[in-house]
This record gives sequence, structure tokens and C-alpha cells, in this order.
Amino acid sequence: MRYFVLATDYDGTLAEHSQVSEKTLSGLKRLRESGRKLILVTGRHLDDICNIFSQIDWFDCIVAENGAVLYFPATKEEQLLGDRPPEIFIEALQKRNVDIGVGRVIVSTWEPNETVVLEVIRDLGLELQVVFNKGAVMVLPSGINKASGLLAALTQMNLSPHNVVAIGDAENDHAFLNLCEISVAVENALPMLKEKADWITQKDHGDGVIEVIDQMIANDLKEIDIKLERNSIVLGIREDGTEINFQPQSSSILLAGMSGGGKSTLATGLLEQIVKKGYQFCIIDPEGDYESFERSITLGNSQQKPNNDSILELLANPNQNLIVNLLGVKLEQRPTFFAGLLRTLLEMRAKTGRPHWIIIDEVHHLLPTSWNPASFALPQILNGILMITVHPDHVAPSALSLVETVIAVGKAPQETLESFCQGVEYTLPEPTSPNLEAGQGLIWFFKKNANPFRFRIIPPQIERRRHMRNYAEGELGPDNSFYFRGAEAKLNLRSQNLITFTQLAEGVDDETWLYHLHQKDYSRWFRESIKDNDLAEEATQIEEASNLSAQESRDRMKVAIEKRYTLPA
Repeated sequence: MRYFVLATDYDGTLAEHSQVSEKTLSGLKRLRESGRKLILVTGRHLDDICNIFSQIDWFDCIVAENGAVLYFPATKEEQLLGDRPPEIFIEALQKRNVDIGVGRVIVSTWEPNETVVLEVIRDLGLELQVVFNKGAVMVLPSGINKASGLLAALTQMNLSPHNVVAIGDAENDHAFLNLCEISVAVENALPMLKEKADWITQKDHGDGVIEVIDQMIANDLKEIDIKLERNSIVLGIREDGTEINFQPQSSSILLAGMSGGGKSTLATGLLEQIVKKGYQFCIIDPEGDYESFERSITLGNSQQKPNNDSILELLANPNQNLIVNLLGVKLEQRPTFFAGLLRTLLEMRAKTGRPHWIIIDEVHHLLPTSWNPASFALPQILNGILMITVHPDHVAPSALSLVETVIAVGKAPQETLESFCQGVEYTLPEPTSPNLEAGQGLIWFFKKNANPFRFRIIPPQIERRRHMRNYAEGELGPDNSFYFRGAEAKLNLRSQNLITFTQLAEGVDDETWLYHLHQKDYSRWFRESIKDNDLAEEATQIEEASNLSAQESRDRMKVAIEKRYTLPA
């Protein structure tokens, strides 16, 4: 189960004319009985919502006052997430005969009183925000909205927004719908909210909420899930320049190829995107190759085995990523140890939907062909998994059968795909090119009956920073350096990096500079040796600008470089 929480607005969504129908209440009850959680996210004052809605205790948490107040019905605990506006503000509105409601934090009124409210805020010099909701006017501390309130509630409940479906109807619902994995607008919602939502129900108000509940219970919203694009991750770039995207929790990937072929580069790039999107990952690391990855904690080392209880304790925080180092586990014991660990992780997923991604490095050591299914049978479908190996034919067929996408990198990608096919008893559709250029991979969506095709790997940020630093101030070899020689080759000034290039460019005579400019030598060097196509394209535009003087083209070339690379002042 992936979607564990339904977060719903009250007025105009769950309720019509402030009342929730018996049919809608029945739907809420069914959702609770499925093991899922309910969170009410409303702009109403806490006392108000408790008075008009008698089933408030069906909800695990109430986010009231447009995100300013949390209330947990099971414990009766209240939490304020902001301070109420000062009394001088409230008194000023009352003196001007503005009909207001004052909650724990919120001050509310109705249109057209927003004009007076804004004037008072301005006159008093207060840092307050005004939020609108279908005629209602709400005044709150800056930075508080339904999204901030819901996020605070989820954090306390150890839940991730990526396991939440949010549904609403009005202006103040934008933020919390955008926070969650699937955003839903009921049929009666404002047009702008419908435009931004991932899904619009066919029915309005509570009947629309029932549509969502029915789909959550029936198939965990799989039909909606496969169409989501908001949180997709870029796997690489096709040869035609278009992106290859995949859905973060609806994919099972095998990354294979010889050592040094680019597996770590691609895996690190994917991990960076997973972290950026806010998904939780757990890496099973047999050789200690991922210890340096940022924004994660490592358990285990060469002297100590990782402990399952500690793993669960750390992963209980949805914002914590984990690397499980197996160096302390003997090689022959790793399959058995991994079977217990994977069982633990899948049990956690069944309860929370996390970790969203399980990355298994050196999977041929942990799920070898000798794997005994009797000890722990793998599920027939396992999404949100990345398996990495040098030898696909050494991986248990039951593990390979989970894979939907195969990525081959390094030398002999044809052999890598054939090795995979041998394990799953599948025929490769047609021969592929035996050679890949540096930074390329071969991808095969084999369960979609597609043919393998080449793509360009997107290097991780850490590698791009290293790459840029190397080209800016490192030392390129003689064959990749730039040489200012001039038309008659009277000079032989070597630029072994971009710093020396800009320095020499300032010093060479105009004739030499213009000679290489008109030959388009600069853009060629940027493209072939610096391997920066964007810089090469901008250099080409400078080279083709016939109205520029030597100094003007020098200046523009230097600016183009400095935009992309940090050079000393």
C-alpha cells in the first residue's frame, strides 16, 4: 500500500452547507477500516469545527485555522503553530466596525472587509498575511498556511507527504494540495484549483471525496499514479534531446555493466534527484561504496553488523535516508542477512509506504542464483527498487523477474542485456550497437515491448562540480589543451584550463585572437575538450557576430565562461 493518508478540506469538499452526508461518513469509515489515516485540513476555528462535526474523533489529526493549529483527537492535544495577532490589531478592527472571529491564532472576517484589514495591517506596520477562501478573509502570521500546518502534522506522525492524497476546492487549498503526492480537486472546485490538480473528480463535494476513497481502497490509486508527472525523475537524455522520465515509486530498475562503466555515476545522479524530491531511500551497501553520499546516515562498518532495530528507528523519520553497510557481514552470510533485512523493510513499507526507494548494490552477492525462495519468497511485484550488478546472470531469476527497466552501461552492453535475458528466459528483440560512448547508457523498457536505445547519462551534481573545477583550474593534457598559434603559427601559447585561456586571451594580439575566432576554434575546443555544449553554442554565436571588435568578442567570451565556471577575481 502506497497511499496511507487522505488529507481533506472541510467546507465545499467534505461538507456541503457545513454538513457531511451519511454516504460520505460511510466512505470515511471504510477508509479508516482499510488501515489508512484521515487528516482534516480546514480554515475553520478549532472550536467551530468541533461543534459542527461530531465525527471529529474519526480523524487522526485536525489542521485547523488554515494551518495555525494542530489538534489530535485521540489525545485531546492542541498545538499552536503561530502567535495570534496583537490585541491592538483586533481592537483597531473592532473600532472600525469590522465583524471578526478570533481563534487561537487566526482572525477571520468576510469580503469586502479585506480593504479595511489591509489598511490596519499597513498602518500598524504588522507582518501579517491575508488569505482568501470563497468569500472568507483570514489573517494569519506570515508563512502559515494549510501546507505548513499539514507538514507539521505529518512530521509528528512520522509520515511523508509522498504517501498522502490531498483533496480540496478553494483558493486556500493550493498550498497543501501541491505539498502532497496526489492532488485532487472536487468537481465544484474553483477553476484555478482544477487547473493545477492531478485529478478532478466527476462528482462534487462529499460524493467526489467518495470517488477518491473508492479508488484508494480498490487499487491504491494505481490508475492515477501512472499518469503523475509532477514528481517524475529524469533518468537521462535521448539522442533526440528529449528527457527519459520515470515515476519514482512505480519503477523497478536493474542497472548493470562492467566495473568502471558508469554505474556509480548514474546511481548517484538518481539518488540526488530522489533526495531533491523528498523521497526516502535505503541503500544496501555490501562494499562500503556509498559512505560519502551526503544527506544520509550509515549503519554498520567492517567491525560491526547493522542492527535491524536501529535501521527501523532511523527510518521512522521520513526525512532520514539510510545506508546499510554490510562490510561486517561475512560474504557467505550476506544472502541470509539480507533476506531478514529485506523482510523488515517490506514490513515497514506495508505500514508506512516507506522507504520509498530500496537500492541494492552488488545484488548478485545478496540475491545469488542459489537464492532459496523457501527462506523468504520475494513479492511478485516490487516497485521503488534499484538493483545494481556486474553480473545479471549471477542474480536469482526471481529477483530479475521483478525488473521492468534494464540499463546497461560500460563495455559490451549487448552482452549485459543478453545476460539479463538468460536469467528471465526472454529474447532480446534485436541486436544493439556493441559500443557506447563515454557518458552513454543503453536502456530497455522490456516489459513495454520496446527496443533498447541509447541515452546520455546526466552526471550527478558532485561530479559536475568536480568536472567544472577540473576544467576551470585543473591541467588538461597536451592533446586537449588550447594553443594560441595565429595564422602563421608564430606563437605556441598553451591553455591547459579555462583560467589560463582567459588570461592568455587578454594578452594575445588582436590578429591572433581574431584568427582563431573566425576559424571557430574556441567553440570547437569548448565542445570537444571541455565537453560543454552550452558554452560551445554561446561561443559559436560570438564567433558568428561579424559586428564585434576583437576586444568586444574577448569580453563576451570571458563573460560566457564566467557564467558557468568560477574563476579567480
